[in-house]
Amino acid sequence: MRRNRKKWIYISILTVLLILFGIYQFYVYVMKDQWAERDLAVSIAEQQAQLTSVTKTQKSVWGEESIYWTIEGTNSESKPIMVWVRFGMDHKPVSGKNSVHTELIENSFSEDEMYAKIAAELGNIEIIHLHPSYYNKTYVWQLFYKQDGKYVYRFYQFSDGTEIGNGYQLPD
Repeated sequence: MRRNRKKWIYISILTVLLILFGIYQFYVYVMKDQWAERDLAVSIAEQQAQLTSVTKTQKSVWGEESIYWTIEGTNSESKPIMVWVRFGMDHKPVSGKNSVHTELIENSFSEDEMYAKIAAELGNIEIIHLHPSYYNKTYVWQLFYKQDGKYVYRFYQFSDGTEIGNGYQLPD
């Protein structure tokens, strides 16, 4: 009887491990295209913007014309930079004008400055995300937040933190 119990414990442990392994494999399968696209964006940033190290990558989508990977890191002069790499709807990099854009972080409105500005202007909100993006032909900080049960997008110029437009409140 004791032997039978051990057998079922081992079978249960093995079953749980197999299920966890299957979930992990499914996650890798689902994410592999996203990771490949990110790696391609980083490679383009290294080649065209002299990016030498990467501290953060983010994908930003705003409309069909504005799919960008933003890569934060340092350039060959060891200065912190932000690089925008544009992609098309086919998930391939766009070539030509405005396909890669670079800004020195020291010459722009930093993430910390944006958080301070948001706290001063909007007060008690729940920030869902703040990240570099592209909006209305401008490189921006995209703010997505919740206030009084409503979800809102706001955009601020990356260069100086000036708000662009009035934002967008999502419908209930």
